Amino acid sequence: MNTEAVLRQAAEFAIAYRAHIATADRTPTQDLQATLRAFDGPLPDAGEDGPQVIEALASAAEPGLRASAGARFFGWVIGASHPVGVAADWLTSAWGQNAGNPVAAPAAAAAEAVAARWLLEVLGLPDAASVGFVTGATVANMVCLAAARGAVLRRAGWDVEANGMFGAPPIDVVIGEEGHATVYSALQFLGLGHARVHKVAADAQGRIIPAAFAGVLAGLSGPSIVILQAGHVSTGAFDPLPALIPLAKAHGAWVHVDGAFGLWARACPARAALAAGAEDADSWATDGHKWLQTPYDSGYAIVRDAEAHARAMTIAASYLPVTAGERDPSHYVPELSRRARGFATWAMLRHLGRQGIADMVARHCRLAQRIATALAAEPGVQVMNKVVLNQIIVRFGADRSTEAGDALTRDTIRRVQDDAVIFAGGARWRGEWVMRLSVISGPMDNAEADRSAAAILAAWRAALAAA
Repeated sequence: MNTEAVLRQAAEFAIAYRAHIATADRTPTQDLQATLRAFDGPLPDAGEDGPQVIEALASAAEPGLRASAGARFFGWVIGASHPVGVAADWLTSAWGQNAGNPVAAPAAAAAEAVAARWLLEVLGLPDAASVGFVTGATVANMVCLAAARGAVLRRAGWDVEANGMFGAPPIDVVIGEEGHATVYSALQFLGLGHARVHKVAADAQGRIIPAAFAGVLAGLSGPSIVILQAGHVSTGAFDPLPALIPLAKAHGAWVHVDGAFGLWARACPARAALAAGAEDADSWATDGHKWLQTPYDSGYAIVRDAEAHARAMTIAASYLPVTAGERDPSHYVPELSRRARGFATWAMLRHLGRQGIADMVARHCRLAQRIATALAAEPGVQVMNKVVLNQIIVRFGADRSTEAGDALTRDTIRRVQDDAVIFAGGARWRGEWVMRLSVISGPMDNAEADRSAAAILAAWRAALAAA
């Protein structure tokens, strides 16, 4: 096989795809069944030539690719995989390094160590905290909560890493009623359960109500973990961290902040006040493939107590080298074999710099307000949240009954997706259907924001006319 030919061909397909997404007026996506047919076929008896396989892969895949790397993707809170991060990720795959330990991959370990320091600096978190480079916020939450579980049980005289949960003192977990689904998954994975949490009442924006929080804490004793939110997935709202964290600390609880995207507000002077007080927590989960615009498979589990973090995650075996005094990447993640995620993070932090990250966050927040203002000016359209960050939730037919408004909102979403000028999805908010918009794509600018608002309003007017 011609190695250079196959790698060059893949690069050419990738470059052509990105050029198309950047200039496309519409980005329609083929459905699953048609895409399955394109991929399907008998398993070959004899292997095919590398360039032929890459050409077949691109041909089968591209019609079924969602344009999440384009400017007008609002479906979920995911970044656009910046070209610099993608290029670093190409090199990561080409280098083929297993980032399990510093002996196996010194370059990967070094990139992670420096990127970890830069992350703590740009997010304004304790410089002695440990950072695990994980797949995303789901695993970041799990890793942080594993450290929390071990620490609070150790204070109660129980070694959960050695003895497991059988016979362990019960742990009370306190979370707002609007906590994200990934946190519940993490609790489930760790044996803490997703149904036995103490849910705290939230306000109209999804923020924990301090008085209700204090009331829940007053009824608890023993080991406890408090989970707070920096950036609600629908409204963008932040739990009132300066009020809640001291209450939790006074109770002796470990405080974890789920800041999958909202924690990046701390990197932007214009929005940092939203996440004030987060630095006083014990652990934090956030993503690179959201506001840092790294490619996927990029999340960060950050823990103030590095020893608790390492106790929860370290894998030891006689064949694994011990690197005394050096940061071992495997001590902070649940894997040994994994891709070297630190390269893309290092590249994006160096490319954007402190000012570039701050400017991008500020720009996306301004654009979210711009889109929300355009939508709210239309009769029958209601923006349901205070647009404090980059999230917008919109209801169509707001002046009608719940049933009629739900039908109009869902029809508007369907028409938006069929038109394929933008991509936006729906969600249930306080018992009603809304359109969710996450303004976080790196290429988004004023012109694309105006074009996006116009596409949504055109779909709404068509839905209204057909009702």
